[in-house]
Order: sequence, then structure tokens, then C-alpha cells
Amino acid sequence: MGRDQPNLDPETWVVAYGDYLYKYALLRLKDPMAAQDAVQETLLAGFKGLDRFDGRVDIKFWLRGILRNKIVDYIRKAVRERPIENIEEYQPPDSVLYAYSGITQMRPKKWQFDPEEVFKRKEFMEIFHGCLSKLKGPMQQAFTLKELEGISTKEICEVMDITPNNLWVMLHRARNQLKDCLEKNWINTDPQK
Repeated sequence: MGRDQPNLDPETWVVAYGDYLYKYALLRLKDPMAAQDAVQETLLAGFKGLDRFDGRVDIKFWLRGILRNKIVDYIRKAVRERPIENIEEYQPPDSVLYAYSGITQMRPKKWQFDPEEVFKRKEFMEIFHGCLSKLKGPMQQAFTLKELEGISTKEICEVMDITPNNLWVMLHRARNQLKDCLEKNWINTDPQK
């Protein structure tokens, strides 16, 4: 592939891929300014590293891969800069209390709707994003990295500087809060009900 092809011309990237990259970043970062910064850093990194582009994937997805790394870097930085008073809230429980609480044996209640079916609907996604934005910082970051980005537990623990038990607790709480919010907001507004 030559540099003269339209998709390899960095001058066309903002128009061709800017909205796509911005929406991708905003969904994960929930901060318009951070999303804009991540996209700008992505485009700059793409421009600087264009000689490493091998053409195996479309340039749009190559740029998205760079953006994904920028998002992880942003979350890593945000976690490190987290105010000290919030750390206590997210420390893993004492192992005796953890085992005694039975959290590991608890199963979530059944959904009041079929999540796989409604996940495809635009109206549901708007409510999902609203519920996701209500999660507290580290909980939202952990859920985003695990469920939206598909990053491994080990890598998330390294990025967020937490233990696997701490991550499990955050994900458990995030899923429960999302489930409650979705059921409350989706069931009451589902146009097909």
C-alpha cells in the first residue's frame, strides 16, 4: 500500500475517522475533554508511526488500537492520581470477612428482560451509557477495561494497582449497580412493554 492512498493520508483522518474515534473514547472515558485529548494523541501517534502500519487491517481499526492504548494510559494515570480518601472505599475486604460474607457464592438475581436481545437496540444503549456514567470512578474504570475493552484481569490489576480480589469486588458491585439501574430505567421506558 502506498502513502498516496486516501486512507493512509493523515490529512484525511480527522474527517474520515474523527467522529468514530471520539465516540469510542467518550464511551469509555465519560469525559469529553479527555476523549478529545485521547483522539488527538492517537492521531499524532498514528502519524508518527505510520511507517509501522503493515496494512493487515483497515487504517480505521489500526487507529482504534492506538486509541485503546491511550485510553488505558489515561485510566492508569487517573487511578494513580486518585485522591487518598477514596482508596479506603475500594480496598479488598479482610479475607476472613470476604469468605464469611459469602460474596463468592452469591449469584445475581435473574434479569427482568433479556439483556442480549435489548443490547442491540439504540434506545437501550442510551440508557446503558447513562447507567454506566453513574458508576464511581474506579468502579467505572474497572468495568470499562474488563467488559468493554476485554483486558485481562492481570493487566487491569497492574493498570489500576489493585489485587484480583479488589477487582472482583469492584466488578461485582458495578454489575449489580448497572443491573439495578438498567432494570429501573429500561423496564419503565421500554417502548415494547
